[in-house]
Amino acid sequence: MKYLDNGKKATDLKIAYVGGGSRGWARGLMSDLAEEPAMSGTVYLYDIDFEAAKANETIGNAIYDREDVLGKWHYKAVPTLEEALDKADFVVISILPGTFDEMESDVHLPEKNGIYQSVGDSVGPGGIVRALRTIPMYKVIAEGIKKCCPEAWVINYTNPMTLCTAALYAYFPEIKAFGCCHEVFGTQKILGLAYQEKYGTFLERQDVNVNVVGVNHFTWITAAHYGKTDLMPIYREFVEKHYKDGYIVDSSTHWMNNTFVSAERVKFDLFRRYGVIAAAGDRHLAEFCPGYWYLKDPDTVKEWKFGLTTVDWRREDLAKRIDKTNKLLSGEEKFELRVTGEEGVKQMKGILGIEPFVTNVNMPNMGQISNLPLGVVVETNAVFSARGVQPVCAGPLPKGVDSLVNRVVNEQQLTLEAAMTGNYELAFKAFQNDANVCLSPEDSRELFDQMLANTKEYLPFYDQWLANK
Repeated sequence: MKYLDNGKKATDLKIAYVGGGSRGWARGLMSDLAEEPAMSGTVYLYDIDFEAAKANETIGNAIYDREDVLGKWHYKAVPTLEEALDKADFVVISILPGTFDEMESDVHLPEKNGIYQSVGDSVGPGGIVRALRTIPMYKVIAEGIKKCCPEAWVINYTNPMTLCTAALYAYFPEIKAFGCCHEVFGTQKILGLAYQEKYGTFLERQDVNVNVVGVNHFTWITAAHYGKTDLMPIYREFVEKHYKDGYIVDSSTHWMNNTFVSAERVKFDLFRRYGVIAAAGDRHLAEFCPGYWYLKDPDTVKEWKFGLTTVDWRREDLAKRIDKTNKLLSGEEKFELRVTGEEGVKQMKGILGIEPFVTNVNMPNMGQISNLPLGVVVETNAVFSARGVQPVCAGPLPKGVDSLVNRVVNEQQLTLEAAMTGNYELAFKAFQNDANVCLSPEDSRELFDQMLANTKEYLPFYDQWLANK
């Protein structure tokens, strides 16, 4: 790694991208890197689908000589994880754990028991089973990092975010890793819109300073300011005004036509219940709450004005992304540069000492949330600088919210231990305790066993567990 211009430019960087065949996240990183003149180097792309990684290699290298590309990066697809990780400065992880067949079981099999999930990747039956097959993959990645680039900074984007990040630390305690999620960004935008509605002045998300506490996808904002202006009373007025009908952030989309859009009614309802701001999208927030609140059935979901993201939709979306890949490779379409809003590149700049800044990330609790156990992965703000990534003391979870989050933390710890030891009965306990699994013990057992059978290819202890049942 070389630093030029008094530490304000970094060259010859190596980024290892695990999941480098991605048709979404990888190209977003390409775009953000191309827009940043202070960094350059090589991105090594590793994916179990080598041809997909090769396609991204071609697409990434094709933009190198364009005049509008400020950050000059070479892209190289490699066939092994070790080659990608060797002496990397940064490691980015964004993988799909399994296939859409396993995801279909995660998300839709519970519907036969009246359990509806709006995402199915963080909590609930789907989140727990997804974690069981993802954590063994993260064992391989963590051990590879320990062997090939132990000093690298590791950025995780894969869900379940909390447990993926926890697994990295469990298998390599000295790792320097954090998990990134953009859900809080959307809530900062809503706070800016509330301010604009009251005062007529538009606020950029970065101007809305918030204190973040919680776990990924179940984060809470306990304080929000624009300069010296307290935004909490303004948000309260905004919620009371829009609670009944909801609020559409982007008028060009509507929650009925876009599976990722909501009318923010879940977020508003949680604020009215607890007096602090629920800081993730409604699709995620709903899954952490008792099922009868927002996910009782599809009609209830419609009343709260958000959507159930189906696996069929994801399959259709992948087909569109593959079509786009082919058009980019053939030259039929030009790679369009855009700033994605993700902060991975800014985080790298901060760590390199180029431009320090503060944002929310997922890291082990070192006391930044005072009423959660030490060591569990939590989401708070952190300072990115040449000193590394230092979590900001966020204070305790608010009363009422603390009991909801503690239940989730306990489930996650059970799931992590189950995946690492093969004692899937611990995962079954987490499964039964989940807020969305309102079933008899017999029905819970039948559903859990079937979901594990449907993903057994990815469970290294499955046969042993089955034999010992």
